[in-house]
Amino acid sequence: MTAPSHRPSVLFVCVHNAGRSQMAAAFLAHLAEDRVEVRSAGSAPADSVNPAVVEAMKEVGIDLSTETPKMLTVDAVQASDVVITMGCGDACPVFPGKRYLDWELDDPAGQGVDAVRPIRDGIERRIRELLSELMD
Repeated sequence: MTAPSHRPSVLFVCVHNAGRSQMAAAFLAHLAEDRVEVRSAGSAPADSVNPAVVEAMKEVGIDLSTETPKMLTVDAVQASDVVITMGCGDACPVFPGKRYLDWELDDPAGQGVDAVRPIRDGIERRIRELLSELMD
């Protein structure tokens, strides 16, 4: 049996799209290379990515300095196979046939880089698990 040609698509959503969802999307894009389509968005996007998040990701070789928070759209949800929410509550639209996961993670907003590192490392672990599931 041959593998399907469909490339899985994952959307990461948090409120501000300035921390957790940016880190998750960056890790998945980095680790999956071109095997997964990756999106991230926020229900109330911030003006910029959290500087402590940018610094923490730079420490692991991923540059988020040019990323900008994006508004969550219905189209982004509809175009995704897996939607992973990170504390956005009821702001995320739900559609039949999508796989939804809710990751309980501390919010890096207002935190320094020392507080962001364990959040970053937890996200990386979850991304590695998700990637192995998607590639099965």
